[in-house]
Amino acid sequence: MNEDDRRYPPRPILGVGALILEGDNILLVQRGKQPLQGHWSLPGGAVETGELLKHAIAREVLEETGLTVEVGDMVEVFERLMPDAGGAVEYHYVLLDYLCRVVSGTPQPGDDSCAVAWVRRQDLHTLPITPGTLEVIERVFECYGNQQS
Repeated sequence: MNEDDRRYPPRPILGVGALILEGDNILLVQRGKQPLQGHWSLPGGAVETGELLKHAIAREVLEETGLTVEVGDMVEVFERLMPDAGGAVEYHYVLLDYLCRVVSGTPQPGDDSCAVAWVRRQDLHTLPITPGTLEVIERVFECYGNQQS
């Protein structure tokens, strides 16, 4: 699916995101493309036709960060509606966020990310983060933070 196919979709696009915690840090990517270019977000992207959800998240994390992950439980369903200046829905995503654990690799930007970083929980408020993502991250730290390695 190219970027133009995502604008003004006839129906919502299904996407996946990875919540990768390491102590009080979370792995974030800086978006290299629209929508929300330059903002920090969870690694992830659109599910391809015929692709299992857990395969999609593992593929997206590898493409965006260079990391191989073990995909755990789905922990959040998030809907992102982005209207254009005239009020028409330009982007509509339904995002399924999964807890993931790094198996191998070194974080490096790739695909449509321009940067990858481990961000301390207390520093999250200093970054331009995609709308709604900070709330998801905080809920996951509250519920799962102590369970991650």
